Amino acid sequence: MQHFTAYLPDEAATAALGAALARAILPGLVIYLHGDLGAGKTALTRSLIQAAGHKGTVKSPTYTLSEPYRVQLGGQPANIIHYDLYRMSSPEEFLDAGFREDFDGKNICIVEWPEKGEPVLPLPDVKVLLNVSGLGRTVELQALSELGLLCLDRLSFPPP
Repeated sequence: MQHFTAYLPDEAATAALGAALARAILPGLVIYLHGDLGAGKTALTRSLIQAAGHKGTVKSPTYTLSEPYRVQLGGQPANIIHYDLYRMSSPEEFLDAGFREDFDGKNICIVEWPEKGEPVLPLPDVKVLLNVSGLGRTVELQALSELGLLCLDRLSFPPP
């Protein structure tokens, strides 16, 4: 599947999509999250990380720019690194922080506000677009690589 859209009427639906994504992600995946403030980017990421097995708090990396999490995917240890580039003033900050090294084909990198890191940010495998719509939100997922296609092919939402 190259493209997926859904209406998420509430936080529970957003959390369910995050859990479904946790079952579909693969090592090396790069996910870009687009949407206005309050569109649900952090909520979706938080539910994905928790569903992937992280037991502690999932903090928004608004001030730290990145937060790493160690999880299990298919019984294997994996790293999910959550970035929030909203407060970055230039793409050079991304390079100066050494974040580019995290995009190593093994870590799963989830990036909020990726436009702040262009053009130095590695290209995404999956682009997620979230928009507030009524009391809920719409979501669109686009596969932009072979790994992204594999991820969306594995996505089962809503769960059976």
